[in-house]
Amino acid sequence: MYRIGIDVGGTFTDFTLIDERDGDVRFHKVPSTPSDPSEAIATGIGDLMRLHDIDPGQIAQIGHGTTVATNLVIERKGARAGLITTQGFRDVLEIGRQVRPHLFDYSVNRPPAMVAREFRRAVPERIDARGRTLTRLDLEAVYDAVAHFKAGGIETVAICFLHSYRNPAHEQAAKAIVQEQMPDAYISVSSEVLPEFREFERLSTTVVNAAVGPRMLRYLDRFLTRVKAFGIAVEPVTVHSNGGLMSIGTVRSFPVRTCLSGPAAGVVGAAEIGRAAGYANLVTFDVGGTSTDVSLIHDGKPLFSSNAEVAGYPVKTPMIDIHVIGAGGGSIAWMDDAGSLKVGPHSAGAVPGPVGYARGGGEPTITDAELTLQRLNPVALLNGRMKVDVDAARRVVIDRVATPLGLAVEDAAEGIIHIANANMSRAIRSVSTERGYDLTDFALFAYGGAGPLHAIEVAEECGIPVVIVPQEPGTLCARGILLSDVSFDFVRSEIALLDAQSWRRVVATVAELRHEADAWLARERVDASERSFRRFIEARYEGQNFEVVVPMEDVVEGSLDAFVERFHTEHKREYGYEVRERGIEIVNCRLQGVGRLVKPPHRAPAAVGDAQSAYTGRRRVYHGRDHRWIETPVYDRTRLAAGAALSGPAVVEEMSSTTVLGPDHVAHVDAIGNLVIRLDGGTPGRDSAAQDRDTAAKDAR
Repeated sequence: MYRIGIDVGGTFTDFTLIDERDGDVRFHKVPSTPSDPSEAIATGIGDLMRLHDIDPGQIAQIGHGTTVATNLVIERKGARAGLITTQGFRDVLEIGRQVRPHLFDYSVNRPPAMVAREFRRAVPERIDARGRTLTRLDLEAVYDAVAHFKAGGIETVAICFLHSYRNPAHEQAAKAIVQEQMPDAYISVSSEVLPEFREFERLSTTVVNAAVGPRMLRYLDRFLTRVKAFGIAVEPVTVHSNGGLMSIGTVRSFPVRTCLSGPAAGVVGAAEIGRAAGYANLVTFDVGGTSTDVSLIHDGKPLFSSNAEVAGYPVKTPMIDIHVIGAGGGSIAWMDDAGSLKVGPHSAGAVPGPVGYARGGGEPTITDAELTLQRLNPVALLNGRMKVDVDAARRVVIDRVATPLGLAVEDAAEGIIHIANANMSRAIRSVSTERGYDLTDFALFAYGGAGPLHAIEVAEECGIPVVIVPQEPGTLCARGILLSDVSFDFVRSEIALLDAQSWRRVVATVAELRHEADAWLARERVDASERSFRRFIEARYEGQNFEVVVPMEDVVEGSLDAFVERFHTEHKREYGYEVRERGIEIVNCRLQGVGRLVKPPHRAPAAVGDAQSAYTGRRRVYHGRDHRWIETPVYDRTRLAAGAALSGPAVVEEMSSTTVLGPDHVAHVDAIGNLVIRLDGGTPGRDSAAQDRDTAAKDAR
């Protein structure tokens, strides 16, 4: 039986195929089709089945990560939406938190509200912060709002009442009326989407869910139709923003939870591979065609967040803490009004793409700079399947960058790469050193099609001593999907000063969340023996505005003292101080239900022999101003055996990516096929068992 992982990116759609019988892994990549992402998915599945002679009945799992919801928000192509909210709160969606995106730049505005004011209808009703009804819901006002929506051609409705996280009765009554009067409308209810306090974030998340819902449903229908057309009987699953998998049915209800779908899978995959390789502390570095995504893995676990923005819209759902910047292989190099060189955030994307891809692109990109310096193969990519035009790439760098700045073409191309590296380094520092982590204790885990091209320079700039490049890094997000478990987060606000009585309520609330999670896992067809639960309490010092997340092994009456001690520890790590004499306020109880899936084994490379066995030839590569052009040996990654060692300068090519070693760099292939590059001989976070495995692999050869 086979498992297929699919990651739909902005430039390429990536595939990983795993044979359950022996753990053999194969990789594939096709250009994305932005007009209909399911088209590229169908192309890739068909290629895999044909190339590896797979019968539809042999496919046991299809997992996919998608950027459809994210792109709908970024491009503001959500469905025409209506909103029903509490009287007096009609404009909360537009007022927000009164925080400017850029405090001193008055030309930068917040994105427009996703619901036009004429379709934001406020109705009489009121529930207080304890869940008590102060004003009964005016049903006639709801009927009037629905009639207005029908007349205005509204296809999706968001419902968000004040304090509905405490008592959802009014929201449910309004939902019933909308269902009755608008049976074809998509409905998003805040007490179902996000039962937490903070009305603006809850409202914004509910509206985003509503806006992307209808078109996400149409995409899912096309996706399922194309999968069924192959005769594949298994129903696909989707990875969501916390790195877990959920059924298509759950995605239909909560499409907002897929906003960081693919990148989250990459972090999960990095954590699993890093753990197997013996590296507990990682900075994940995913450079694709349109963006760079960075995240932190500490003690083998990704860091999580429940506060994020997607294209300026607050989305408060549990997700892996990923920082995204507009810097990828397709990022465009351009001149600002002062004549300074900038790179990104706008991108050439999949269509037309970089000039060197010969698909009609006309703007210089990072990829064109890499081709100009011949760091990328100047003939073809994707194992020869994708021809490139290196002369066109060189010409556009000369015409648009080198000539206007009075630079040699090499200096112009290197300048583009240096600016991109600086942007990437800032992103890494924002998730690490700015939060109190010492980067000398971490390894940089580089993946994505362009990650290994930038990794060494970025690691040197950030002071990271080790770079790890997994096998076929350009498809790691697809591989990460096959290393993910089924999971979903459940949350409930329980705002109270901490004492014995409030702790008993916390214990009861967590028990209720456990029951909800258990029921959801049963609906996801997860066997009871494979279920586990992760508990978190979000709390703050009395008088603070924002809370810290405190992980708990268990939440029972006898664990109050353990929680207090752990809260002080987490607060000091997050903010650098603790105030033990101040009271603690509980804010949210959160529980993650996890259904464990069988993971494919991490296999050693099938290749045998030393690095010379992987040698394919030489080409001139530009290695910076200090070394200039050097005749550089080129190696085929698939022919590098475990234990093989390389000394720079060198270029290591594989189907989905390219790794460039400078003259001063050395690398070796570890026991499970990772290319490990030590910049100063350090081995941060590496356990002795992993080193023993590498030694054994070397001895065996």
